[in-house]
Amino acid sequence: MTEEHARPEAFTLAVCAEMVFRSLPVTDRLKRITELGFVAEIWDWTKHDIPALARSGATFSSMTGYVTGTLADDDGANELIRTARLSIPVAKEIGCPRLNLHGTGLDGQGLPVVRSDGVTGAMWLKARDTLNRIADLGEEEGVTFVLENLNEAVDHPKTPFAKAADTIALVSAIDRPSLKLNLDLYHAQIGEGNLIELCRQALPFIGEIQVADVPGRKEPGTGEINYPAIARALNVMGYSGVIGLEAWPSEDDELALSRFRQAFTL
Repeated sequence: MTEEHARPEAFTLAVCAEMVFRSLPVTDRLKRITELGFVAEIWDWTKHDIPALARSGATFSSMTGYVTGTLADDDGANELIRTARLSIPVAKEIGCPRLNLHGTGLDGQGLPVVRSDGVTGAMWLKARDTLNRIADLGEEEGVTFVLENLNEAVDHPKTPFAKAADTIALVSAIDRPSLKLNLDLYHAQIGEGNLIELCRQALPFIGEIQVADVPGRKEPGTGEINYPAIARALNVMGYSGVIGLEAWPSEDDELALSRFRQAFTL
């Protein structure tokens, strides 16, 4: 496929309801996101009125798929599985197909609950075992879990398995349809860069892509990332899935969403 044969409406565009229209109740945010033609994402479901979300009319793309737990220690892994299991009925009630995971639980400031100065071989093996259990759960329940990369330099210091290289290694080692990547290009730009090649490497395992610009975690077009070039490259690669905006609007919320749509319109 060449750029001259780009597909119209190549991607499904999603917007994180936690980060836009924040002066409104979440159900009104979801209504506005839907009116503007986007699907929606949420974070911690325990902070929401789930029946109200289900009645909102929004189409959901992803939500946080656990409450507490970690990948790489016995007690934390059991807790992750326990709270992932609790999250599945919520996902089904609101019709959300993807449940997001991290290397460890994050607190209210985005800091890791279990910090790591380095990941040992034993931690890698335990994380792989935990994710196999997660994949079993996803297959059993008919949902997909996605493992998100983060960045340590700005937002999530000392988070284990933070880099995209780490999440790709883990998900590719499992290689099961019920476990995919949530490839966050904002975090990857801070931690690794080389985003188009990173997308190419990750492509067989991507469940969703999330975006924001660098620096500042604002909408595309406000920083250093050339998102229109990334959109064209993804189209040529054949990616046709979800692109999710997980960004703080730089000025006006609707302007931010317009810039996001423009960046990913081919």
